[in-house]
Amino acid sequence: MQTFTYVIKDELGIHARPAGLLVKEAKNFASTITLEANGKKGAAKGLMGVMSMGVKQGHEVTVTIEGDDEVAAAEAMKSFFETNL
Repeated sequence: MQTFTYVIKDELGIHARPAGLLVKEAKNFASTITLEANGKKGAAKGLMGVMSMGVKQGHEVTVTIEGDDEVAAAEAMKSFFETNL
């Protein structure tokens, strides 16, 4: 299991466009990828799950990756968050 935390820097938080890109990136991996913020959890492979979390700028998100390709998925997710959020 791989885990990392990230503080959202995007002034709009995880809104529709980056949420869609996040889901698309997560679907490239077989591992289960879960986001947790503000006491809510959501699967990174489901757009509605990500959007319903209501993550805003300054919120800390914990990303948990578990599965066969978890190391590669964790690196890709870290890179995605740093580049897009």
